[in-house]
Amino acid sequence: MKRRYFLQGAGAALGVLGWSQLEVQRQGLRYAQVLAQDTPRKLALLIGINDYFQAKISPLRGCITDVELQRELLIHRFGFNPQDILMVTDNTPIKPTRAGLIEAVESHLIAQAKPGDVVVLHFSGHGAQVVNPYNPLGNPRERLNSTFVPSDRQTLIEEGQRTVSDIMGASLFLWMSAINTENITVVLDSCHSGGGKRGNLTIRAIPGGDYPNAEERDYHQQWISQLGVSQQQFVEDRQKGVAKGVVIASAAATQLAADAAFEGFFAGAFTYVLTQYLWQQTGSHTVKTVVGNVSRSTMRISSTRQVPEMEVKPGSGNESQPTYFLPVQSPPAEAVITAVNGDRLQVWLGGIDPQSLTAFNRNAVFAVVTEAEPPGLVQIESRQGLLAQGKAVASSAGVKPGALLQEQARAIPDNLTLRIGLDESLGGELEAANRAVAALERMEALPLGETEVHYILGRMTEALHQEVRESGMAEVPAVGSLGLYDAGLDLIPGSFGEVGESVVQGCDRLKSKFRALLAARLVKLTLNAESSRLNVSLGLKMLQGSQAQFAASAFTTRGGSGGTTEVVTTNLGGGIPRIPVGVEVQCEVRNGESRDLYVTLLVITTTGELVVVFPNSWTAGVDAALVKAGETRLIPESGDPFKLTISPPLGTAEILAIASLSPLRTSLQQLQQIAAARGTRDGVLGLAEESVSAVENLWGDLNQSRSIPASFDPRSRVAQTEEMAALSITFQVV
Repeated sequence: MKRRYFLQGAGAALGVLGWSQLEVQRQGLRYAQVLAQDTPRKLALLIGINDYFQAKISPLRGCITDVELQRELLIHRFGFNPQDILMVTDNTPIKPTRAGLIEAVESHLIAQAKPGDVVVLHFSGHGAQVVNPYNPLGNPRERLNSTFVPSDRQTLIEEGQRTVSDIMGASLFLWMSAINTENITVVLDSCHSGGGKRGNLTIRAIPGGDYPNAEERDYHQQWISQLGVSQQQFVEDRQKGVAKGVVIASAAATQLAADAAFEGFFAGAFTYVLTQYLWQQTGSHTVKTVVGNVSRSTMRISSTRQVPEMEVKPGSGNESQPTYFLPVQSPPAEAVITAVNGDRLQVWLGGIDPQSLTAFNRNAVFAVVTEAEPPGLVQIESRQGLLAQGKAVASSAGVKPGALLQEQARAIPDNLTLRIGLDESLGGELEAANRAVAALERMEALPLGETEVHYILGRMTEALHQEVRESGMAEVPAVGSLGLYDAGLDLIPGSFGEVGESVVQGCDRLKSKFRALLAARLVKLTLNAESSRLNVSLGLKMLQGSQAQFAASAFTTRGGSGGTTEVVTTNLGGGIPRIPVGVEVQCEVRNGESRDLYVTLLVITTTGELVVVFPNSWTAGVDAALVKAGETRLIPESGDPFKLTISPPLGTAEILAIASLSPLRTSLQQLQQIAAARGTRDGVLGLAEESVSAVENLWGDLNQSRSIPASFDPRSRVAQTEEMAALSITFQVV
């Protein structure tokens, strides 16, 4: 039986053993210089197919972005020579046709790789399945063979069977066998079920069930002969697992891989999150840990129907190897300078978390990773997709093409909006829905499939009703009722009304829900666990009897947490903790700084509401939010008059801890006023109608203590990595 490493939910945090941030940067640069002196050759073949016009298949929009993401990552973080990276896309000399893909693999990888070399093969495009011709025992699990769909896919009738010219997974196995190194990583951002649209996502699959054509079967036999193995031996070897190295798939065989819309561009949800994570990782994580951690963000962007997985050569131990079989060869970063013209710069923002992109449109500031003191600073002036235009400010030390950049400050614009996509299930009500949403403060109504939307307004259809029932959700909205979904059509609990409600009535009913969701979006823009310089950690424990078990942990990876920690938990699904209703939980906030910190702990419930968990004494002063230097604070503590117990409805919830060197004075005063108006002296505080203003005040407090370039627009609110840290833990209520 194949050994698959489904995402174990391993949380990882890497510290810097007490070094200062500047020393970390210097050590990283020296380490990279040593590694560069004696490294194996590194070959990469990056395939991205958007244009399926020739094959008369629905196009994709994010696959070329995927290979651009991989290319920049491999060059700047893993030390690949650009000349050793072959791109095969709609726009390159070698086209992603069947012949082009075979030529690229055989000439660039098989013909060149030598023992000890490192090889990366990435494919982004449509996947499908064909009837497996190499299943002599009729194993039902092996009835279908997953495929890559080339841009010129041909469909024919051969001997009474419908055949296609796809490249089978069997051919991938033979390619990997033929590549003359064990250090192979294959990344597949495609899937083999579903297809078409789902909410605001395009699924990277087309219907399967056809047969491989004669050309593909002949090609298979050629490789069998060339490798000198029998057909029976091939079947036996393939059933054991992958031929070599590591194969990372963006989704399991029956799940969906999303082509997703982001702010100003499209990309594979998995590829973007994977490459972004690898830009920011401190040190070299094992591939098993990387894929496990990446799964949580992939599911947030895509849906619970996309859980990445990986498979390694049986008995190889490759799950414990670093990603791409390489230690990272440069310090962690959020961006890289790609061009310089005087003091004007072009910057690639591949390391920015997708939830935070809005905070890097204008005025964000980066520091150059350099040994010079003070390092050069780069201020962003505009952004289009992942390319930004900026300028050098203050010191220009180290400002040159290829220079890595680390976040110093992020900025959010005033009057940020919530984007609501309108689903086709609204039918003739689309125009009325557009007007009703647009009439609400700070809401935008948008068609699906054109740009990023945060939520979708639609009616419950028969098909979705059946899905929700099969998921085990206790309360299933009635067919025809109006409510909200996320971008992948996972419903937002508590948002659905009664059958017969008009869209105007529904939008009026959902006013408070929209405000809560906007507040959640605003507060998530603070999340900077990978870039903050403060030493903070957040833990979530499940309390069952006398036992306390960690469900998950989050750390600031550049904050000096004191070593490498890997937390592995057992009660997990798809990398996200699953906590049953009725279980009591406790949060643990650790201040690893030599300075006091002011902390706010928030919960975004499964219904999207914001609840303040800490501070929780509403008659005290600003010190109610204080976590002293070196202190570990348990919330709630044993003597507190309240408990935190997981309650329905089922769904996805999130805990956020925001720590600041500055007193959160304004936001605390507002929270105290809300508590006083409700007669609450202690305990958790739901924000309800006041959620947006409360988060705006929090941003205002974070904006108080800063030293930024004089050219910074004072209308933007800014949070500096040296002044604040914001971490989150996502979990599923089951």
